[in-house]
Amino acid sequence: MMSSEYLDLRNWPRRAAYEHFRALAQPVFSLCAHLEVGALARRVAACPGATPFLVYHHAALTAANQVEAFRYRLADQGVRVHAAVDASTTVLREDQSLGFANLRYEPRLADFVAGALAVLAAAKQRAPGLGGEDSGPRPLIHMTTLPWLHFSSFTHARGAGDADVPKLAFGRIETREGRRLMPVGVEVHHALMDGLHVAQFYAAMQAALDAVD
Repeated sequence: MMSSEYLDLRNWPRRAAYEHFRALAQPVFSLCAHLEVGALARRVAACPGATPFLVYHHAALTAANQVEAFRYRLADQGVRVHAAVDASTTVLREDQSLGFANLRYEPRLADFVAGALAVLAAAKQRAPGLGGEDSGPRPLIHMTTLPWLHFSSFTHARGAGDADVPKLAFGRIETREGRRLMPVGVEVHHALMDGLHVAQFYAAMQAALDAVD
């Protein structure tokens, strides 16, 4: 189906959808679903230095790396398939200004937390500017957190060249009928994936949230 770097478009079953949606002026679609996060406290307690923020970011990155479509990016040659993706997430500083922090994906939560703690601490103190300029060798998934709102939909600001970058939003956790639920908004390029692939992402993220380390 793909070479070492690029998707084989000639034999891709989604080629017609790819060509259709890539030509649209607005090719991005978004979904919002609630995931159960009852295991957050257990996973935080089991991993030194971990926070709920880091646990669900790691779960989202784990899912994005498992679902191949989230590693697709548009290129002049067609669609490039990356071996792995990292995260660029928002950080709220003490003066209520916004910063960015790039978090490198590591399969093990403990390794991810160890690398992320220093990056987040630096992003909270860096000024002026937003930070996060050095994306490293791997492409990014854009993430943001709104812990004040339990939302049911979300749209992101986008630049002219980042329509193919998946964007995620995490909302306030609430207890409903005994279940701890967090809204997760997902925004993606329709030329690269369909609702099926986003559903696979949600399932993979839920499994990662429930994982036993």
